[in-house]
Amino acid sequence: MHVSSLARRPGAPRTAVRSAPVSAVIPPGSPKTSLVPPQDAVAPVRHPDAPAPGSPLGAHYRMCFGCGEDQQHGLHLKAWAGEGVSVTARFTVKPAHQGAPGLAHGGILTSALDETLGSLNWLMHIIAVTGRLETDFLLPVPVGTELHIEAWATAVHGRKIYCTATGRMGGPGGPVAVRADALFIEVQVEHFIENGREEEIHAAMEDPDQVRRARAFEVNP
Repeated sequence: MHVSSLARRPGAPRTAVRSAPVSAVIPPGSPKTSLVPPQDAVAPVRHPDAPAPGSPLGAHYRMCFGCGEDQQHGLHLKAWAGEGVSVTARFTVKPAHQGAPGLAHGGILTSALDETLGSLNWLMHIIAVTGRLETDFLLPVPVGTELHIEAWATAVHGRKIYCTATGRMGGPGGPVAVRADALFIEVQVEHFIENGREEEIHAAMEDPDQVRRARAFEVNP
């Protein structure tokens, strides 16, 4: 969605963009999944072997649009482990990321939040996919802006992981330009093997880097 399409009149309600459910996990026609954790949800638990707070997480897959170093027009987002089940990240809006002239495309900003939110799963050592993502665009983000993102998991209920993220312009204390609430669904690696293109699946599974191989299937819907 173009940022320009989200322009609103003074006093008009804030526009939220809602992504469609993942058909492989949530069947078509199912009731909309709530982003509010149920009362019996539990607190997320950081895995004992999770990277230490402050550690760079690196790219989980070299061709990932969000973080992959070999994806020419990708975001090249950098992320670091935070305290508990939280992640910080940043990326710079490039000319290739425009929607309206001189402004970041709304889908690009959503992708940056989704990428950061997906990294939370590595701290819990689970494989999960985006089930639902709701984004609020609060301020236009010009080309050249460095967006600072913070994401944290808020609750777990069975296979469902509830989380939220904010993106601030210019620094960790800058104005909030975009925020999102999300629901991730824990899956098995077969989800990717059965649905992904065969050559990419094999290349990822044969990566000699054990950590990168384990993380390759981290963020996809």
